[in-house]
Amino acid sequence: MASKAGKAQMELNPRGIPRAPFVDNVEEYVGGKDAEIDGVIKKFQETSAKYRYMELNLQQRRKALLAKIPDMEQTLSVVNFLAARRRKALGEEEEEEKGDGSDLEDDDIDALLDGEDEDDKEKPLTTLFELNDTLYAEAQVQETGEVGLWLGANTMLMYPLGEAAELLSSKLSGAKKNLAEVVEDLEWIREQVTVMEVNFARVHNWDVKRRRDRKTTESHLRTKGDDSDDEK
Repeated sequence: MASKAGKAQMELNPRGIPRAPFVDNVEEYVGGKDAEIDGVIKKFQETSAKYRYMELNLQQRRKALLAKIPDMEQTLSVVNFLAARRRKALGEEEEEEKGDGSDLEDDDIDALLDGEDEDDKEKPLTTLFELNDTLYAEAQVQETGEVGLWLGANTMLMYPLGEAAELLSSKLSGAKKNLAEVVEDLEWIREQVTVMEVNFARVHNWDVKRRRDRKTTESHLRTKGDDSDDEK
């Protein structure tokens, strides 16, 4: 019953990662001044290993998100530019959109559109496509009001520009939220790892002092016994 109550009262962070308990009274924690500490040390090692494993997984997630977010921002910027160009070509009024966190802001899009001549609006959009890190190819974009988005697993779907922008904005917001949570969890886990290292040091130092005190006591008793024999 006490074990269940302890688990129920265990403090967790918002993603369910438990707080490491701090060992304040070592003697009470290990079960008395004559208790063995091997089981306690093994438990500390297992708990620390679990935190290290979670930390490694979170570091990999953070690395993936840091690489993914700039690509999503760039893709959203391109979609916003194509949507704004199409609205201008059709003579539609510009929509007021909330900030989506992309690198290409509304002012930048307007500047690009204002730099186009009237004749350019009738011509296909010419741009450069990246083939690899150092090689680009020039190509014309056939503007149909739709754009293809890679969804993964070699799957691409065509979306109207407005729906594509909404989808990318949603995915980008979710990725940034996930990144913030991963960073928060990493800080939390580092704190717990430090607590476990302190616990290990406290128990180890307590055991060293206990052994030293035992030797001192035994040595004192032997000396006292030898003195008694000499008196006889």
